[in-house]
Amino acid sequence: MLTVRLEKRLPGFALDAGWGAPEPVVALAGPSGSGKTLTLRCLAGLLRPDAGRVTLDDAVWFDAAAGIDRPARTRRVGYVSQGYALSPHLTVAGHIGFGIKGWPAALYRERIELMVERLRLGGLEQRRPHELSSGERQRVALGRALAADPDLLLLDAPLSALDAALRPRLSDELARTLREWGKTTVVVTNDLSEAYQLADRVVVYERGCVLQSAPKSERLWQPASEKVARVMGIRNILHGTVLKAATDRIQLCWRGQTLEAVNSPSRAYLPPTGSAIAFFIRPEYVRLIRKDREAPDRHHMNLMTGTVVSQTNFGTIWTLAIRLDEPGPPAQGDYDLEVQVPRLVHEILELESDLHWQFSIHRGSIQVLPA
Repeated sequence: MLTVRLEKRLPGFALDAGWGAPEPVVALAGPSGSGKTLTLRCLAGLLRPDAGRVTLDDAVWFDAAAGIDRPARTRRVGYVSQGYALSPHLTVAGHIGFGIKGWPAALYRERIELMVERLRLGGLEQRRPHELSSGERQRVALGRALAADPDLLLLDAPLSALDAALRPRLSDELARTLREWGKTTVVVTNDLSEAYQLADRVVVYERGCVLQSAPKSERLWQPASEKVARVMGIRNILHGTVLKAATDRIQLCWRGQTLEAVNSPSRAYLPPTGSAIAFFIRPEYVRLIRKDREAPDRHHMNLMTGTVVSQTNFGTIWTLAIRLDEPGPPAQGDYDLEVQVPRLVHEILELESDLHWQFSIHRGSIQVLPA
């Protein structure tokens, strides 16, 4: 288990972050300049924190109060920087063996052969970076970091230098590699989807502080606050008024509608009737009701009607902006809800021309946010 408590003050910026990760792969997510890379540098021993404590399993790497600060060379850290930092004159084998040059010759060759085999680099040993694909360069950088059998692997935005078309495939490859090796890993990313694809736990940073640290499944559905939800890029963050609250569900008023949401079983207290409340509705969970059906069936909840005021084609997904048939200003500028539908559904429902719809929102897809 990796536990981190760091304080570091730099001109114009202060890092004050703490989190623990029992899971093998943790992602540090958040906007640029929030302190994620600074955390990696402190973990690697490249920068000394002003205060705090860092432990990995039973080993204490840094403890300001106890005067412990293990040098970087003894921390057994593998570090992959942005863009991979491969030397143009070194071969694949040369890169992998760079950090183990002092090993006995036989063990040195054996280790390179093992890395080449496990990272699927066979036949490429004598090639240089310009002769490799993006995925091969990624695996070479990982091989260089893993060759010395580190206790901790640090990846600083490992996919940021790639074209958008390549990132999903190479993210899959990287996730598979990290799980095969089983090393404790910290990944920095600005991309929420990458964080979920690569990591078991996600730590949300903003302005040098940790807003939330949680297993990725919990963070997806239970952000710790509205602020965390906005940093995560969650859509349809809305505000309403509590009508009735129970341990299992909440009724709220929003835009003249009465909505029912499932209450979180972990909620420590019930919001009082009449109080303001924030909640979000995931765009992919809003269901348009087909007009060739006689009437909405009993499974449809939180029924509303509205008009599509704009729509954007993202290839396999269409994003619709819907304004409710209710008086008063819309909740989000010129629309109330953002809705996502697959391309096939968009074509079947003829949404290019048919713009007025009834839709439903399952109570389980309305997530109430803690105050």
